[in-house]
Amino acid sequence: MLISVLKSKLHMATVTESDLNYVGSLGVDEDLMDLAGLVPYEKILVSNVNNGERFETYVIPAQRGSGRICLNGAAARMGLKGDRVIIFSFALLSEDEVGKFKPTVVVLSDNKPVKGPS
Repeated sequence: MLISVLKSKLHMATVTESDLNYVGSLGVDEDLMDLAGLVPYEKILVSNVNNGERFETYVIPAQRGSGRICLNGAAARMGLKGDRVIIFSFALLSEDEVGKFKPTVVVLSDNKPVKGPS
């Protein structure tokens, strides 16, 4: 049996922009992707702390070192510039792997890490 568990999260990222006319996805600074172990086009769950919205999309790299978190396409309707979001990724693990696995958690302030990865 495979169990879906938290693989990584970027905690309290700040939305820097949105682009309703983009095809879709969430743009994330490539440095932040690396810290959290996110890969391009990976499925993610995004939780908007400001309005309670939760939605699934996929991550795409934004300019390295830019601090960008960009809501694209339909996701642009799920939040506003300045909103705080939590970005989750998940992995499927066997029952044996679950007990040995620890997720990567990166806590952010102004889209810079203040804690993590843990």
